[in-house]
Amino acid sequence: MSEHGSVVELDVREDLAMKKEPFDKIMGTVKTLKDGEAFVLHAPFNPVPLHAVLKRKGFENKVEKIEKKHWKVTYTKTKGVAE
Repeated sequence: MSEHGSVVELDVREDLAMKKEPFDKIMGTVKTLKDGEAFVLHAPFNPVPLHAVLKRKGFENKVEKIEKKHWKVTYTKTKGVAE
């Protein structure tokens, strides 16, 4: 995990390749973000169910397909939503 200003990047492709469930790691990262901060997720597929979970927590997302098994999703916290 690397931090660039108010953007946190997390790559879960290797976790998934090793059959590790990255959900807890993702949610742990999400909890540290403040309004206006962004979180970039690198995954081997478009994590549609995660979009719904994070939307309820006040995040918008922008999805980019980099290559066949590399998706980059930028989640931005937009408003204070009670945890």
